[in-house]
This record gives sequence, C-alpha cells and structure tokens, in this order.
Amino acid sequence: MNQRLFFWSLTAALAGFLFGFDTVVISGAEKTIQSLWELGDFHHGLAMSMALWGTVIGSLLGSWPTDHFGRKKTLLWIGILYFVSAIWSALANDFYSFMVARFIGGLGVGISTVAAPLYIAEIAPPEHRGRLAGMFQFNIVFGILIAFVSNMLIGRTGENAWRWMLGVEAIPALIYSAMCFGLPESPRWLIGYKEDREGGTAVLRLIHPDALEGDIEAKADEISAVAHESSSTGGFWTARLKTPILLAFLIAFFNQLSGINAILYFAPRIFELSGLGEKAALLQSIGIGVTNLIFTFIGLWLIDRLGRRTLLTIGSFGYIASLGLCAWAFFAENYAIVPACIFAFIAAHAVGQGAVIWVFISEIFPNRHRAQGQSLGSFTHWIFAALLTMFFPSMVTAFAPGYVFSFFCLMMVLQLVWVKTMVPETKGRPLEQIEHELGMAE
Repeated sequence: MNQRLFFWSLTAALAGFLFGFDTVVISGAEKTIQSLWELGDFHHGLAMSMALWGTVIGSLLGSWPTDHFGRKKTLLWIGILYFVSAIWSALANDFYSFMVARFIGGLGVGISTVAAPLYIAEIAPPEHRGRLAGMFQFNIVFGILIAFVSNMLIGRTGENAWRWMLGVEAIPALIYSAMCFGLPESPRWLIGYKEDREGGTAVLRLIHPDALEGDIEAKADEISAVAHESSSTGGFWTARLKTPILLAFLIAFFNQLSGINAILYFAPRIFELSGLGEKAALLQSIGIGVTNLIFTFIGLWLIDRLGRRTLLTIGSFGYIASLGLCAWAFFAENYAIVPACIFAFIAAHAVGQGAVIWVFISEIFPNRHRAQGQSLGSFTHWIFAALLTMFFPSMVTAFAPGYVFSFFCLMMVLQLVWVKTMVPETKGRPLEQIEHELGMAE
C-alpha cells in the first residue's frame, strides 16, 4: 500500500481518536460533577449528554463545510473545536459554562463523523477502503481506551482531578490540527464538486504513483461523469436516493439502540450495580477499552475479507447472546457474570457495527451527495445517542436493569432481520460502481 496514502488516512482517522477520547473521558468525572454542582437526575443527564447534543448539531450541519470549504479545511477546524472545548471544560466554574464547553467539543465530534470517514473513502482504492476508512473507528476505540486509562491515572491527583481529565485532550487536539496541514484535498471533491480536474488528477497521481497516465485520466473521466449524472438528477431528498437514505438511517438507528453509548458512558455505574466497588468498577471499565480495541482490530482485519454484511450478521448474533444473558443475570441476581456479558457485548459491537458503520455510510451515496448522506447517518446516530445518554440514568432508576438490557436485546433481533433482508454488500467495489448498483445513477 502507498505509504503516503496510509499516512493521510491515519491523519484523518485521528479525528476519531479525539472523538473517542472526548466522548468517554466524561465517564471518569460524571459522579464528581454531579456532587460538585448538586445535580438531580435530569440535570445530571443533561450535563452528560450536552456534548452529544453538540454532536447532533455538528453532524446535521457537517455536510455544509465539508462540501463548501473542502474536506481538508473541515478536518483542520475539527481539531480547533476539540482544543477550545478541552481548555474551556477544564476551567468551567459553573454548570452552564461547562455545558457550553462540552457542546463545542460535541460539534467537533459531529463534524468529524461526517468529514473523516468520507475523506478516507474518497482517497482509498477499493481493495483497501474498508481497512483505511475503518481506521476512523479503530482510533475512536483507541481514544476510548486512552480516556479510561487517563481517567484512572489522573483520578489519583486530588479534588481537581476531573478538570485535568477533561483538559488533557488539548494536547492531542493540537497535534492532530498540525498534521492536517499535510493532507491533500480529496480528488473526488476537486473533480466532482469544484470541477478542478487539474487539481484532482494531481492528487490521483499521488494516490496511484505507479498508474499509467491514461488510467489516471480515465479515472478522472469516470469521477466527472458520475458527478454530472448525480447533479442532473435532482437533490438529496429524492426517490432516486431512497435506498441509501434508508440504509444510512437504519444502520445508525440500530447502532445506538444496541445501548452502546449508554454502556460506554456509564460503565463504572453499571459495574457498581452488579456489586463491584468503585475502584474495581473503574478498572473493569479499562477492560472494556482493551476489549473494544482488540476486537475492533479483528473487525478491520476482516472487513475487506468477509465483507460488511457478514460482519453485521456476526455482530448481531453476538449482541443478542450477550444482551440476553446480561438481562437474565440481572433478573436472576447472578451478578458474577455481568462483567463477562458486558465484555462480550463490546466484542460483538467492535467486530460488527463498530467496524462497519462509518465505512458503510461513506460508501453508499453518490459523490455529489456523499457529504449529505454522511451527515444524515451521523445525525441519526447522534440524536439517538444523545437521547439514550440523557435518559439512561432515569431509566435504570425507574426500571430494573434487566428490563433495560432486554429492550436493547429486542432491538438487536430486529437488526438481524434487517441485515438479512435489506443490506447489500459493498466490499471491493469502486464508489462509482456502488452508485450504479444501488440505482442512483441514470
């Protein structure tokens, strides 16, 4: 594989590291924040979900800067948003200032889920696209693990430990922003959106240094032709795009209705419900991060071998088994197996939905509408993540945990039915070919 291509993909994927770190670092501070500002369940849930509401807005609006300013500039500004949020969160002196700071970080997360997978998919060759675009998810998981470890280490530093937990994110945010200056612009954005064929072919030569000039020109012709087909057949919300729109919505919907974000955000609290002490619960949370990382790596190794649809099927069976056993354990008060069930759930998510979601959404829309499609999938993902995170503390107070996990299990049964009946395979196909196969090109 072209080393420059790998480095560019890795740089864009580091937005995922910041995403994972920012999303989960709050888990180590949430109980301190609740007691510091004497928050009730509702306000506590609101504070914890504020970054997610920023993510909802960022994902909804993320297609606009990605299309109008380009993929590269958008990725750069994502890093700046993370930096501002980290510093502000660490210095916040009241509940409302803290929520604003977390909201800004959420904007960065939301926009990153639009711009980063899309950028990697547009520069990657078909045979490596799953692994390269999947590095975004790998870095999310790596960021989650580092956040758990960071929280454990910093948690011993005193009463202001929570401020350091949140503020340390400023360091990787600055490093990532600096690395973005070395990225080229996406050739598909240059040719298909800006109609800069010369600039686009120059990037294609960098991506494919061994390709013949005729092959480069032919690829540029294909990108241009498909882009013009897309622009001449209407806007985003048309019957022509109904299949990818429905696919993007449902994969994001089922991703969150597994309960993944609620479990990641409140992992220490869930383990405490199963009878573990506070320190043991935090240590088990690090185990979640390690499990997530290992099985995400396995998922990325398999995604271009077995395909997206197969991994979703495997993950669905894993979800159903682990969530079902977890629900039974709480009902039967057999708490000893709860940690094992949670680890199995994380493994199923990492191999299935975790490895596939951002790759799949970035593949199924035409060049002209890819940013809008990515925005739709991201928005759906984050609106349900925000709602679940906001109401999860109230849910486990109002209902026995067994009922909550049973609900998540039922949703995964429905996901399995959807995968088996509606999801196409996109493995190894050029983006323009996928567009034709889904009936989007005239």
